[in-house]
Amino acid sequence: MITEKLSLTELQQIIRDSLYMALPDFYWVIAEISEVKENYAGHCYLELIEKQEDETSVKARIKAVIWSNRYGFISSFFENSTGESLHEGLKILVKARIEYHQLYGLSLVITDIDPVFTIGEMAAKRLLIIRKLEQEGVFGMNKELDMPLVPQRIAIISSRNAAGYSDFINHLNGNSNRYSFYTALFDTVMQGLETEQSVINSLDRIAVNSHLFDMVVIIRGGGSQADLSWFDNYNIAYHVTQFPLPVITGIGHDKDLSVTDMVACKSLKTPTAVADFIVHCVNETENHIIRIGSELKEIALEMMKENMNRIEKSKNTLVPLTRILISEIRQSLSEKIIKILNKGKEECFKAGIKISNRESQLSSIALSSLITRGNIIKNLETKIVSLTAELMKSNEIRLTGFCNTLKILDPENVLKRGFSITSLNGKILKSADEVYVGEQIDTDLSSGRIRSRVTGKADYE
Repeated sequence: MITEKLSLTELQQIIRDSLYMALPDFYWVIAEISEVKENYAGHCYLELIEKQEDETSVKARIKAVIWSNRYGFISSFFENSTGESLHEGLKILVKARIEYHQLYGLSLVITDIDPVFTIGEMAAKRLLIIRKLEQEGVFGMNKELDMPLVPQRIAIISSRNAAGYSDFINHLNGNSNRYSFYTALFDTVMQGLETEQSVINSLDRIAVNSHLFDMVVIIRGGGSQADLSWFDNYNIAYHVTQFPLPVITGIGHDKDLSVTDMVACKSLKTPTAVADFIVHCVNETENHIIRIGSELKEIALEMMKENMNRIEKSKNTLVPLTRILISEIRQSLSEKIIKILNKGKEECFKAGIKISNRESQLSSIALSSLITRGNIIKNLETKIVSLTAELMKSNEIRLTGFCNTLKILDPENVLKRGFSITSLNGKILKSADEVYVGEQIDTDLSSGRIRSRVTGKADYE
């Protein structure tokens, strides 16, 4: 039986008072930021979550707020201590009290954030990524790739508007050696929540056309420590380890290296340092080629000098031997010429006798062959005349049959057999569908033409 009736406001006041009485203290709470917004009045509104062990599904969720009178101090101290601003996905340890509002429900009012906890979480996360890459055996794969001796085709992952990109291009193209380079920019988000997917998309686009490039550079201008944290990312680092081309990073931080820097083939501090390195690689190769050219020139000159001496010695030895050899060859040639002349005369005489005999034989064979071929031609002529006569007679009979058939099929003869031809405007009708009721048609008979008008149509069943 209902003994007391409460309004919704009264019930919520009871809930609020009960919560304050049961939970009057401040509590240190570990949670992950899933959403953070700052309004025009300077208040910061957050949504805090706790994830399951699988790090995907949410186990608990609550709203939180940092009022403007505390937010400026808390956020400034936290960022100076950790190098991170408050953002989605960041784990924090907050000091808060529980508040219940009749319109906005349950929430936490945050009065402090412990930066030491977040620093430890960031370091642990970074170490976990490094260990995972090492356990998978991919940590040093990009470092094992050979750096191109003359890197001239360069794919650039950077933001189009980044100062570091402009510095890199100006430094690279303005090199004192006047080396020419081909560069292709893959415009990429280099900080914020979109960094991971944007960098991976650019790497994938370059990989499809990897045959067009010698290396990849990932560059950005200077920034806060928080900007560097976007490259402490497992997926970006893993893609770099698997990349088919050497990757050089110049993310712009002097104090620390990101995980992406660690797995890259070469890590440098700034975009201009990357440009200097590329120019240096080409310059080293050029100097090496020049040194090799000088060494080859010296070796070639030495070899030429030795061979000239050998040729001079051989000349002094070969001249007398050559004269003796030429004399012996002349004598041998004279003897062979005499033998060839005598042999030629003998062969010519024998050939004359053979030619006479062959001439007589060929005349006899040719005459016999002509007589035989003449008889064959006469027989073929007789057969051709006979076959031609038979063929003409056969074709004459076939032509007569064709004429008789044409006479039978002549339209006049067809009309005489009782048939008629119906036409519309000179066009012979083949179907009732070709004429409409009311149209005038002509019917041709053997004895004349009938003109009539269509009053109706019927289909044959």
